[in-house]
Parts: sequence; C-alpha cells; structure tokens
Amino acid sequence: MVTAGRARRKRRRRLRAARPVPGGRVPPAAAMELGRAGLAWAAALLLAALGAQAAAGDFDPYRVLGVGRSSSQADIKKAYKRLAREWHPDKNKDPGAEDKFIQISKAYEILSNEEKRANFDRYGDAGESQGYSQHQHRQFHRFHEGFYFDESFFHFPFNSERRDTSDEKYLLHFSHYINEIVPDSFKKPYLIKVTSDWCFSCIHIEPVWKEVAQELEALGAGIGVVHAGYERRLAHHLGAHSTPSLLGLINGKITFFHNAVVRENLRQFVENLLPGNLVEKITDKNYIHFLSNWKKENKPHVLLFDHMPVVPLLYKLTAFAYRDYFSFGYVYVGLRGTEELSRQYNINVYTPTMMIFKEHIDKPADVVQARDMKKQLIDDFLSQNKFLLVARLTNQRLFQELCPVKKSHRQRKHCVVLLTGEGEKFAEAYEAFLTFAVANTKDTLKFVHIYNDRQPEFADAFLMDEEKYRGKSAVVILERRNNEGKVAYKTLEEAWQGSREDNFILLDLLDQLRTDPNLLSSETVLADLNDELAPMFLIRWLYSTLDYLSDCWDSLFHSNWREMMPLLSLLFSALFILFGTVIVQAFSDSSDTRDSPPSEKEETAAKTEKNDASFSKESNSRIPKKGFVEVTELTDINYNSNLVRLRPGHMNVVLILSNSTKTALLQKFALEVYTFTGSSSLHFSFLSLDKHREWLEYLLEFAQDAAPIPNQYDKHFLERDYTGYVLALNGHKKYFCLFKPHRAGDEGGSPEDYNSSLHAEVRGKSSCSPGSRSIKTKLHKLSFWMERLLEGSLQRFYIPSWPALD
Repeated sequence: MVTAGRARRKRRRRLRAARPVPGGRVPPAAAMELGRAGLAWAAALLLAALGAQAAAGDFDPYRVLGVGRSSSQADIKKAYKRLAREWHPDKNKDPGAEDKFIQISKAYEILSNEEKRANFDRYGDAGESQGYSQHQHRQFHRFHEGFYFDESFFHFPFNSERRDTSDEKYLLHFSHYINEIVPDSFKKPYLIKVTSDWCFSCIHIEPVWKEVAQELEALGAGIGVVHAGYERRLAHHLGAHSTPSLLGLINGKITFFHNAVVRENLRQFVENLLPGNLVEKITDKNYIHFLSNWKKENKPHVLLFDHMPVVPLLYKLTAFAYRDYFSFGYVYVGLRGTEELSRQYNINVYTPTMMIFKEHIDKPADVVQARDMKKQLIDDFLSQNKFLLVARLTNQRLFQELCPVKKSHRQRKHCVVLLTGEGEKFAEAYEAFLTFAVANTKDTLKFVHIYNDRQPEFADAFLMDEEKYRGKSAVVILERRNNEGKVAYKTLEEAWQGSREDNFILLDLLDQLRTDPNLLSSETVLADLNDELAPMFLIRWLYSTLDYLSDCWDSLFHSNWREMMPLLSLLFSALFILFGTVIVQAFSDSSDTRDSPPSEKEETAAKTEKNDASFSKESNSRIPKKGFVEVTELTDINYNSNLVRLRPGHMNVVLILSNSTKTALLQKFALEVYTFTGSSSLHFSFLSLDKHREWLEYLLEFAQDAAPIPNQYDKHFLERDYTGYVLALNGHKKYFCLFKPHRAGDEGGSPEDYNSSLHAEVRGKSSCSPGSRSIKTKLHKLSFWMERLLEGSLQRFYIPSWPALD
C-alpha cells in the first residue's frame, strides 16, 4: 500500500509540472527540458550543415578527371575530352550522367585555369566567388532562421554576392575575356567595370551602373564585370590597379573612363569609343552620290529616316557591327533640304524608317518601319540583306560566305559566277546576268560576278585560257567541296552575251542540277582570292602610327602612374646621363684650355678633316703622365700584341736602330717624343736592324715613292743604313707612315723630300754614312713629324698583311 501511494504521488507531481501555468509561463523543469531538446536539435542541424559543407569541400577535381597533381595541361585536356564524350547526357542515358558531366566540366574549369589550380593545391579551394552552393545555402538559412542572429552574421554587406546578383551574368574570367570578349570587341564596344569586396565607392556607383548597363545592353553594347579579388590576372591585364574602375574595349583597345559616374557621361563615353565616320549625314544634295557607291564599295547602302537631330546611339552601334556589310546614312527629316528625298521614297516623317538599297538606287530593295526601333528588329532586317543581288567576289572571306562548303546532300548550295571584265564593253552582259539573277533567286543559288583582270588565277582555273572566251564574259556553275579550295564546276560551252538563248541554256542547266548533282563533272583546286579592297601598306602604316600616337597621348595624361613609372624612370635616367656627360665634358674642356693653350698647329689641325676620328680624338690630350718614356723592343714574342692585334685607333711608333747606335738614338728619340706620351693611343718601340733587316725592307717595298729599295745586285745594297728611320704602324687598318732621318740642308724631313735623298744614299754617297754626321741629328725635327702624324696629314702606305717577324 505504501509503495502504491508513493507511485501515485510521483505521477501527480509530474502532471502538475507538465500542466501549463496561468499567464503562459513554463515551469522551470519543463523549460530546462525544452532547452536541452532545442540545443540538441540545433547541434544536430549544425552538424548536418557542417557535414554538407565538408562534402562540398571534398570535391577533388583531380579525382574527378582521374589525373595526378603533377599532370600537364595536355594530360588534363585529354582526360577531360575522353570523360566528356563518355558522360555527355546526349550520349549517355545513365540517370546520373548529367550530374557527372557537370562535375567533369567543373573539374576541368578549375584545373585548366592556373590560378584556380594553384588556389586548390594550396588551400583546397579554387577561390570561387561563392563558397556554398545554393542548396547548402538554403539548408543553412533554414537552420538559423529560428535564432536571434540572421544571415548577415556570416555575410557582410560588402560581399558581391550579397550586394547585387545582377552582375553575375556579366562576370568575366581571363580565358573568357581573351578568347571571346576581345574578338567580339571588333563587332561591338564593351563597357567593363572592375570591382571588389570591401569597396565603398563600388556601392555608391551601383545604381547608376545597373541602369546604364541595362540600357546599353539593349542598344547592342557589351557589358562586363571583373572581380579584382578573384580575377587578379585579368585586372592586371586590363591595367586596373584600383576599384572601382570603368573602362571601354573596342577593336581590342582599352580606354579608361575618367569622369563623373553619371548616366549621360557613361553613354557619351561609349559613343566616343566608336569611329566618327560610321554614319554619313544624307541630304537632297548627296543622296544620289551616296547610293551610287554600291558598285565601288561592293555592298548595300542603308538609309535611316528619323526626326532626331543627332544620330541615335542604337544606329551607331548597328553601323559598327555591320560595317563590313553595309554603308550607313542618316536622314534628319526635320532638316530643311531633305524634302525631295522624303517625297521621292514616300517617307512617313513621324515614323522611323529604314531602307536598304542594292543595285537599283531608284527603288529600295527592302523597307522596315516601326515607331520604336529595337535592336532585334534591326538585326533581323539587316541579316536578310547582307549582300548585293549579284555581289562581286573581292576577297576570300566573301567567297566563303556567299558560296559555303556543302555540309550534307540536303544542304547543297551552288554559286553561279559571271567571269567578266570592267568597262562599258561588258556592261550589257552584266545587266543581262543581273536580270536573270533577280528572276531566279533561290535559297540554294547565289549569283556573283568577278573581274578577270583582278582575279586572274580564279578565272584561269575555269576558262583554261581558251580562245573562245578571250575578251568576253563567261558563266560557271560551281560547288565548293572543302575548305582547301576544291570545287566541282561546269562552264557554259559558249561565252555569255546575255541573249535569250544564253538565258534558256543557263536555266536548263540549273533545272538539271536540281535532279542530277553529277552534272558538275569537272574539278579543280582554287587559290585564295586577292583582297581587292585592302588598303595600301602606306595607308595601313599611317593608321597604325596615328593609333600609336593617340595611345601615347592618352597614356601620358590618363594612365595610372604605376604604369608610367618605368617609362618616366627610363626618360629621367637618359636625361641625367646626357646632361651629366655634357657638364663633365664642359669642365674637362675648360681645364684643358687653362693648362695648355692651343698652339697654331692645333688650330690648323682642328680645321682639317680627320680621316681617323677615333685616333685623333684620343690624341688631343697629350700631357705626359710619367717622367720618362717607356720604349719596348719589338720582338717575335710581343709582335702580335704590339702590332698585329693592336686595338683600333692605336698606333705603335717604332724606331729603327743598330747595336752601335742604340744608346744615342734612344736618348734622342725619348726627348723628341716625350711630349706625346700623354696620349693613350700611342705606343713606342724600337726594332733592331741587325736582327730584322728583311722585315723592314719588305715593308719599305710598299713605300717605293718615299724609300725605294735598290736592286739586290747593287754593290751598295748591303751597306744601306736604315738607322734613325721611324715607322708609325697602325695594326688594325694595316698601314704605316715613314720618317726618314734628317740630312744636312733638309728643312722638314717630309715624305715628299724622301725620294731624292734615298736615291742619293743608294748611290753610296759619303754623306749618308754614320761617320759623316752626328748620330743624334738623325732624329732632328721628329717632333714636327709627330705633330703631322696626329693631324692625319702624313702619307699612308697600305700593306695586304703584316709579315712575320723572324
């Protein structure tokens, strides 16, 4: 009984604890129970979220593609292609093929980008702008919905994902920019914004950017967004070193925006990117000339009639995109001077009207009217009228567009080509061909013509230089078989004159061709067509120069100083070196002038033209640097270094002596040349006549006018005395100057006086022997000869090569 009573009392206490308290209060015990249950549930949800995040972090692109971490890009690409073919949803019917294919594409996107691959190898994450997938993000959001903190606890307002999702479709990556955006910039301009996280200015310009981006995209401009935090390589490539940065891209050229970020400025910036000659203003005075240029320009002409005084930006962007196919003109219908034009073509001045004119300027080939001209409407209208009715083949690109290669039996397209010439002689044949083309135009037939004299290789491939086609027009039906130039064709047997018989023959062949493709029985290989409308090289060079100067001018005033620093550093370094050299030279010249005033001979030498500039410049400064003259003996050991391999601009002054006259001649030689030892380009040596007489006589054979060599059978031949001779040898240029010892009665010892004196010695007169005069007088006036040597006024004797010194 006691036990049963105790059990009943415990049950009543539990019921009272569980019963709600008046006023909505919860008993403390129940609150503790609920708190423990809530924390357990929260912990479970948190673990589930972390598990999902870990699962996302377990994504390994290397494992997905089945390659190693050291694999090359070629191996990665090869593995991707193999797996993509295997798991493509169109080929693989496995239920998980689509998810597998997405993983393969994602893995290749990471590993093919070096920056993302490096981030994954280093951090285990590719550095994507979005950390969680949308599914994980929704799970986590549901988890923390019931708590006091919200999503902003983890996501700051500066995060690009939180700030605006409209930029996501415009995000650019480096490979996408290089491979797609840059080529596409030749068809439309791009406005690109460079942004980043934690950028206050980016938040301020966001509303204007969003409005302008939507507006310009609807008009036909391209929009791009670069996140500098995740695409550092692309931001650096664009030259954007700060955020936000706005820039324009057109024809592959980047231009930065330097103005207040407002709608009007951004529109004007994009409009200024476009060339100024895209659209021509048309009035009653020039419309006939404009429309008649179809033959010269080989493309249709478009006229837009509107009541706006300025050309709309939509029309300018369209003209830029289709500039290779059309010439564009704009008619302001509210301007006086356009009434005749509007009246002739029956224009509704209140509705924008676009007309396309081809071969006939009196009547438009196609017309479109709309109160609100949209880009899509204009694109469809122009795409259907890109070529003339009978276009002229002026380049290979046009040939490939008009006559495409057949892709299947049902997609056969044939070209009917008129091979003709220029001038009135061929006008009738062309007009008849044009009339035939207008009456028989079909989707599978294209009518074109070509000038034989401008495309001779093309014409010769079909006509084979046959006599019956010479000076006449001909018609060829052809079908391109591949992109290498192979075509199948059939030439009309007779020349085309445009007669009714010619029309019937051609029409019959075209009817047979629809049922019998083998009618084109002949085949040939065509070379690429010449580009007839390409500008001349000089004009292309001029345009390139103007573009380069424009870029330099823009960079000088608007470029980031970080980019300009290398150029400025190089410029200032060059100026510093230049002015430093000038200043040093100026002080050096003034010092030389004070120390040694110029003599009369030096003034004469300055006025005389120097034949050896380097040698003369070096020898202008001749102040002795030592108290003695260094004279070395010229031997077979130092012969190469002192003569044969002497540096350019250097000369070796060699004294000829004998053992008996060595002491006296060296003393006199040192006195005479001492004042010239300050020149680093002069070297002084002596040569022993007793050892090297044959070497000296070989050299003197090349100076016959100055020192003729006597006949070897002369009895005085071996008695000839060469002591006191001085030779100035230029080893690099292979020439020498000769000084003959002074004789009694001689005034100068110049080469002009050598001839008679040497002949006297050959005859053996006693005045030439050493005993008849003092040895020291032989080198009298050697210093004057040295002056003339430095002036470059001495006669030079050239030799083919230096003889060996035995």
